[in-house]
Amino acid sequence: MNIRNFLLSFAPHSAHISLAEKLRSGLAGGAAILLLALAIHHLPQHDYPLLMLASMASSTALLFAAPHSPFSQPWNLVGGHFISALAGWICSLLIIDPALAGGAAVGIAISLTYILKCLHPPSAATALAIVLNSTQFHSMGWQWGTVIVIANVGILLLLTLLINNLVPGRRYPMPLSTHGHQSIEQLAAPEKADIERALEQMDRMLDISTEDLIDIYAKAAEHARERRNSIARVV
Repeated sequence: MNIRNFLLSFAPHSAHISLAEKLRSGLAGGAAILLLALAIHHLPQHDYPLLMLASMASSTALLFAAPHSPFSQPWNLVGGHFISALAGWICSLLIIDPALAGGAAVGIAISLTYILKCLHPPSAATALAIVLNSTQFHSMGWQWGTVIVIANVGILLLLTLLINNLVPGRRYPMPLSTHGHQSIEQLAAPEKADIERALEQMDRMLDISTEDLIDIYAKAAEHARERRNSIARVV
């Protein structure tokens, strides 16, 4: 292992995003949490009061700082939190030790949301919250816990749809691509500076680094060469 490269990996990774976009993300996220708290407070409080889940703050950071990320899309938000809450509830019932229950709940939540294509990293905190507060949740019943998750996730989704589509340059949710494979006309091989400039023009957070993009391009170019060579051999 190269010690110098290992130490450099701890340095901040470059993100070619304007200060204005960063400020917009913070303002949008803060407004969403404020509105969520007000909505939870003013909703009808029946036998037990509605609570705001702390994991919503983590979701908000992802939804408003990286709204175009696959992890931020509605199915990931809703499915991720509900499946994680279910994992936390079941583990809290079957496993007495809270440390074991917490580890199992988070692990199961990650695996299930991955398998069901609704991986949403902040939702793991929902699974852990259910386990750590199991005494309160068990005494008040699973119906109360379900209503809390529905209220938090449902309102946050509505706020995300509203706020993100009011912010210039954003679309939420991201539409699924309906186009087939498109040919790419290779006029010149892009270099790192070209990729960095393209990211600056996009001006939004992506769940991928410049280095990963370069690796992807290099591998794709290699596969393209192999395909062309195989076609040439057949001809």
